[in-house]
Amino acid sequence: MEKKEKIKRIFIEYSIMTVATVVMACGIYFFKFPNDFVMGGVSGISMILGKIQNVISPATAMLIINVLLLIVGFIIFGKGFSAKTVWCSLVLSLALELLEKLVPMNESLTGDTMLELVFAVALPAVGSAVVFNLGGTTGGTDIVAMVLRKYTPINIGVALFFVDVAIVIGGFFVNGIRTGLYSLVGLLIKALVIDVVIENINISKYFFIVTTNPDEVCKYINEKLHKGATIWKATGSYTKEDKTVILAVMTRSQAVALRNHIRDIDKNAFVIISSTSDIVGKGFRNTVE
Repeated sequence: MEKKEKIKRIFIEYSIMTVATVVMACGIYFFKFPNDFVMGGVSGISMILGKIQNVISPATAMLIINVLLLIVGFIIFGKGFSAKTVWCSLVLSLALELLEKLVPMNESLTGDTMLELVFAVALPAVGSAVVFNLGGTTGGTDIVAMVLRKYTPINIGVALFFVDVAIVIGGFFVNGIRTGLYSLVGLLIKALVIDVVIENINISKYFFIVTTNPDEVCKYINEKLHKGATIWKATGSYTKEDKTVILAVMTRSQAVALRNHIRDIDKNAFVIISSTSDIVGKGFRNTVE
């Protein structure tokens, strides 16, 4: 049974990552490529290469670069190289190639540069955040980061940011100042959007419940919400009454149900509800795949 559950979980994860990666591809193809938004990464390098020569398109250049980086990853990391990264990298590259064949584009989709910048940032950022949240990446400069982490003491985040900035600056030379400035704004917004999306995907609510009716509260948490809880005995500093403190972590929808149930069964309960986006443990984020 456990093996079936693991296979089901892997299937669901890869399905979600595939959809998220296709969303990224749509954002890059329909909004980045036509407007020459060079925002760093392999897509930015591919767009610059596509601009300075007419032999291969940006989508094809991206496929070639990603395949080369995957080969480098296999050579350096061997079996330790993430299967999720390989899958998402190939899906992204092949989706761009397929879109290029099915929906040829020679000009902007809407003609509104600012509107298209929003989608050029939002779609890849949301897709990337979903993939990252499931333990994958779309390859590209992430593989470069893995290599740097292995062989150098360089701060990876800072190094990749400066690499992206250098790519954006390259875009200034091939696309002009106006498009280059749009690209620079897009790069800065993209980093913020990815962080916000990842945080909101993982958001949960944790409860500190001080109650004189712990059995009923725990029964509801265990049997109705199918979550665990930790309890310990406490004494009120003012009343000197014996009380029980319950710690429990819920999803947002479960949190609403638990809050309403506590209000119904113990109107004198003292409840602290707070948000968190980083919980490791059974039922939330696993420490081991």
